[in-house]
Amino acid sequence: MIESFFSHFRYAQPQWLLLLIPSLLFFILRRGRGTTGAVVFPNLGVLYSLGKRVNRMAWNIGLPLVFISLFFAILGMARPVWRNEYQSRIASGIDILIAFDVSLSMDIDDFSYEGRPMKRIDAAKKVVDAFIARRPDDRIGLVAFAGRPVSVSPITMDHDWLRSGLNRLQLNRNGMGTVKEQGTAIGSALSTAGTRLDNRDSKSKIIVLITDGASNSGKISPLDAAKHIKTLGIKTYTVAIGTKEGRVSGSIQAFPRQEFDLPTLRKIASDTGGEHFWAQNLEDLEKNFQTIDQLEKTESRSLTVTEDRELYIWFIGLSLLAAAGLVVYMSVYRTSV
Repeated sequence: MIESFFSHFRYAQPQWLLLLIPSLLFFILRRGRGTTGAVVFPNLGVLYSLGKRVNRMAWNIGLPLVFISLFFAILGMARPVWRNEYQSRIASGIDILIAFDVSLSMDIDDFSYEGRPMKRIDAAKKVVDAFIARRPDDRIGLVAFAGRPVSVSPITMDHDWLRSGLNRLQLNRNGMGTVKEQGTAIGSALSTAGTRLDNRDSKSKIIVLITDGASNSGKISPLDAAKHIKTLGIKTYTVAIGTKEGRVSGSIQAFPRQEFDLPTLRKIASDTGGEHFWAQNLEDLEKNFQTIDQLEKTESRSLTVTEDRELYIWFIGLSLLAAAGLVVYMSVYRTSV
């Protein structure tokens, strides 16, 4: 509590506090008895007793009230304030739409983490979550896709909500997945992402496509979607995820094969002004997203906003109250004498 008080309480014009030094000296000097009289009049005992009474009154009541009034007046002139400071960030952020593949092939565990097998979807979630955390000033959205695209989060600055949606992504097993339709509709995912970014007013718009499959469903081909995205001025980064040895399980396809289509993903990236990456392990995937992070810089600056609430009126009020008390006391005292 004391720490909080001193972190907020300030004097806006502290130079006035120097007046406390002569005021304190005045108070100390007035406290002294002074020199004794050179001539003693023994027959003026009554006048002496009255003077002694007045002197005692001045010291015991009057002088402290004068000093208190002066003390609070000086504090008031120093302008005490209760200060709150706020950090305001002004950023020319980038609009980013992440298109995340949740087809069943993302269940393949050809990645590893801390010596244990790791599924592709878990590796992608981990790296994308870290990517979002590194870009607090950007508006980011999330679209999941398999046989068709599904919006998980709109383009937003609420990254807690976004990361929560990312964490909830599930493959479609027993009808409980994020996307019910089977397949890999890359073209539809790109088209949806481009549409969501089209009307955004930002200096840069990018799509980050994460997939481990070749497009095998949807109403638009990936390259046709890329042409459309190019006309909108949207850059696309494509990230293929999976090892050469990784194969789709026989429970998913009758003839398991290596799924992702590297030539098409490279073409999408080059046509739209982006870059293509192929991550065969978790370290590669992390480096890929760090590269994207470096290529797409956000310009931002911080401003400190200071809000002062004036408190001098309370100190001036206490000064006037002490002065009024002195006046009342002197009036009552003289009347009684």
